[in-house]
Amino acid sequence: MKKTVLITGSSRGIGRATAKKFAKEGYNVIINYYKNKDKAFSLLEDLLSSGANAIAIQADVSNRKQVEEMCEKGYEKFGKVDVLVNNAGIADMTLFTDITEEQWRRIFDVNVNGMFNCCQCVLPKMISEKSGRIINIASIWGLVGASCEVHYSATKGAIISFTKALAKELGPSNILVNAIAPGAVDTDMIGGVSEEIREIIRDETPLEVIAKPEEIADVIYILSTEETKLITGQIINPSGGFVIV
Repeated sequence: MKKTVLITGSSRGIGRATAKKFAKEGYNVIINYYKNKDKAFSLLEDLLSSGANAIAIQADVSNRKQVEEMCEKGYEKFGKVDVLVNNAGIADMTLFTDITEEQWRRIFDVNVNGMFNCCQCVLPKMISEKSGRIINIASIWGLVGASCEVHYSATKGAIISFTKALAKELGPSNILVNAIAPGAVDTDMIGGVSEEIREIIRDETPLEVIAKPEEIADVIYILSTEETKLITGQIINPSGGFVIV
């Protein structure tokens, strides 16, 4: 029986590349999107035309009811979720003293509460089957913090602590929980960054690169394989050496 992956925020960027990677490896793929319906269904068409089994489901991960409905639809289609990739997230650059309460709440609602909602919805089946993988997408800024991104950094730090604690709790159920903390990745989040700034990022990175989404997707997929069955509670940092901890 084919395994199934649910990837939140998978209409673009790292999520889109991850959906393509898992489909290529023979997984059933549940594409989640919030607003980018056209991009989500374009991805769905690509996967189906390549012979993969996939569905696209709209849901705001910060909304518990919508997450529950998404999981129900996924179970109806594929029976279970073997791998959950909590990729949905938003970013924002604002001076700390200018962050509004609304900005603070929204970024935590999506980045942290969204992860919480998705984990709670898939875990009952995973626990009953004593099998599953959860991979949360954090950031190097969750490890070291970023000026003018205090709220974003705080959410990514929360994801890291959440990952470590949940891994301890779910270990006896044979469910592995890990996080990926990428550095700069060539996605929409840095789409407006000038070439000058990109060059500075490359210069400050030992490997002198800005990662491609596909390269991060490869790392995410590796954590779903049998070869990594002893790895849990870890924060994998594919940043080209930008942050070394």
